[in-house]
Amino acid sequence: MKFKNLIVLVFLSSILNSCSQTEGAKTLRLGHGLDVSHSVHKAMVKMGEDLDRLSAGKLKLEIYPSQQLGTERQCLELLQIGSLDMTKVSVGVLENFAPKMKVLGLPFLFRDRQHSFKVLDGPIGQQLLNEGEKYWLKGLGYYDAGSRSFYTKKPVKTPEDLAGLKIRVMESVTAMDMVRGLGGSPTPISWGELYTSLQQGVVDGAENNPPSFYLSRHYEVCKYYTLNEHTILPDVLLAGTHLWEKLSQEEQGWLKEAVATSVVYQRELWIKAENEALKAVEKAGVQIIRPDKTLFSDKIKDSFDKYKKDESFYKLIQEIQSIQ
Repeated sequence: MKFKNLIVLVFLSSILNSCSQTEGAKTLRLGHGLDVSHSVHKAMVKMGEDLDRLSAGKLKLEIYPSQQLGTERQCLELLQIGSLDMTKVSVGVLENFAPKMKVLGLPFLFRDRQHSFKVLDGPIGQQLLNEGEKYWLKGLGYYDAGSRSFYTKKPVKTPEDLAGLKIRVMESVTAMDMVRGLGGSPTPISWGELYTSLQQGVVDGAENNPPSFYLSRHYEVCKYYTLNEHTILPDVLLAGTHLWEKLSQEEQGWLKEAVATSVVYQRELWIKAENEALKAVEKAGVQIIRPDKTLFSDKIKDSFDKYKKDESFYKLIQEIQSIQ
């Protein structure tokens, strides 16, 4: 961990540890990087309301949005040391902490959204959530983050159009491999720094889902959105095992129920948000490009082969693909 990051974590830790309990109630602190108008934040607000109701005020949720407590990586580190209770991160960032999670970030792994839900809401999804516990991270559920596609300053209709373009990616080896495999130049940059990086030409584009493209206002810089939908990458809601092990069985039950309702609610909001975002960016002058997706999937169709040497991981890929 870099020294300056360590200073930030120590500072945040001292603040959060000083106010983690209120009179007669436990207050769970949840930090995330999204805007308050995002469907995930709205679902978290509902989770807090449900948690308060289910526990008769004994468990409360305090939410810190918009990277108030740091980047996704920093929030995960705070969870690991017990200085933050809950967070939401993309699988792309989580794979650096729970390596098996990277399977969900593989390009064109899922046939469609329904296929992804069958995997995430089934035994494999739970197995992957459990994977985080050895790293002090308790997986609670998956929020829908739709499909990720490229947005750029010049039109991209085929993988060949990505040649020479610097594309922002998360701090994810899987995402970097994917962009590189499609012909682009992957450039890891934190979400909070991306708008300025696009403006200043540090990168030529990025990849994300429609609501994130819209709410970030990246459409003000990138006027082309190519719906190649290379990944269906969920967001993961997590608690620190430091918190989880301190909760009674009854308190864990309240939290599980509130999370489950929150996930269903967010997925309902997501569909509407996705459609509204596409209309909004198009109205703002963005050209929506609907390419032949097979050009992209065929370009990296052999990308799974390198995992054959890891027998258990390759078997997991095959199990996911076989689910109907």
